Amino acid sequence: MPLHPAKYGEQLKSKMRNNKINVWLINTGWIGGSYGTGSRISLSYTRKMINEALTASFKDSDFIEDKIFRLNRLKHIEGIPKEVLDPRKSWRDANKFDEAAKKLALKFQNNFKQFQSESSPETILGGPSFY
Repeated sequence: MPLHPAKYGEQLKSKMRNNKINVWLINTGWIGGSYGTGSRISLSYTRKMINEALTASFKDSDFIEDKIFRLNRLKHIEGIPKEVLDPRKSWRDANKFDEAAKKLALKFQNNFKQFQSESSPETILGGPSFY
């Protein structure tokens, strides 16, 4: 019988911790606005970010924590514009970015409700929040 999806998440978390695995999320999508307004991230920037992650050169870099999603993002990667690393700065209207981020966070929160009963308190606290 398959496990509850939250149990698979807990297993993944445990394996990552026990094996000291770093995970890098790389935005290969849109910057500068929502779909239809912004543009795709350059393939050369995506390749540069992936190559940097594969060589573990980020390990001693400076990071900034995202206020809503609580993910750490790099302050600087040589050859990558700051607007690519900080998507809020790429939008013409930063307030619209904030609105879109909050709307996405609410979707995450609402979807996660179905998994919450089987999730650890640590996992529950790891989701997006508005502070």
